[in-house]
Amino acid sequence: MGIKLKLKKKTIKRTRKKSKPYFGTDVHDAIVEYKHTTCEKERHEIYETQIKNAFEKLSENLIYIYNFSRDQEHFYILKSDCVSFLYETICKFEESKGSKAFSYFNACAKNHLLAGARKTQKRKIRNVSLDDFQNLNNVDKEAIESHHKILSQDDIFIKEEDKDILKEILKKIQNKTLNENEKLCLNAVITLFNNIEEIPFLNKRAVFVYLREISGLEPKQLSSSLSTIRKYYREIVNTDDYYILFG
Repeated sequence: MGIKLKLKKKTIKRTRKKSKPYFGTDVHDAIVEYKHTTCEKERHEIYETQIKNAFEKLSENLIYIYNFSRDQEHFYILKSDCVSFLYETICKFEESKGSKAFSYFNACAKNHLLAGARKTQKRKIRNVSLDDFQNLNNVDKEAIESHHKILSQDDIFIKEEDKDILKEILKKIQNKTLNENEKLCLNAVITLFNNIEEIPFLNKRAVFVYLREISGLEPKQLSSSLSTIRKYYREIVNTDDYYILFG
């Protein structure tokens, strides 16, 4: 007579290793440390190694989730702009109020992207297409016809003359005593100015983003260099030589 033995299967519980959040307490602590650090070199190191990646990932996620991007090129512009905005917002974060860095910067980034989307939508509403002019209503046709304007030859000449004057001023600033960052910044301004017709859209933040990309400078370095260039610009414009040459 055979004896049947029931063998219990040994169940092995496999615990799933939790992935580390991209914007966790370590990033929160890094932001607090960044705020309370006065050394610019240390700040730069903290931002680059511990904060920047979290800001980039946060921006990417919000752009994808809320479908802010129209195409790949627009996505990169939008992401770069949002990361720059978050960088400028770091010092406004108040950890003493008990809020978590993720919650604060998530709200800031979302509001910033929403505000930009609303501005874009307003521009679209204000603009009408001329491709199908015959099918536009009378109000739109009248608005287009009444605002149609062609620059006179004198206006075109003045516009080109203004460009030439600005080019001369930039050349004069190049002859000033500039440090390495200021030279990179000025070269970026000149490059941007020379290619202004090829840029799809411009506003204050977009200009800042383009200058960052061209110069390779960090936001604080770029802001400081731009302040010096503006100072030299005002000095040149307010001199008697300016009015003799361009007046």
